[in-house]
Amino acid sequence: MNCPECDAGLGIPDDAVTGEIVSCPDCGADYEISKEGSDVALKQAETVGEDWGE
Repeated sequence: MNCPECDAGLGIPDDAVTGEIVSCPDCGADYEISKEGSDVALKQAETVGEDWGE
């Protein structure tokens, strides 16, 4: 599977589970693995920032 951002090859493990985060070795983008049946898909990982109590 290739990175949607830069088209570099991503090494998705065979035992990857839904919700696992993988990072692109070239551009550093983070993706969340989602499985639909036997198909594996990637979606942009959400980044949750600190609110520092605000």
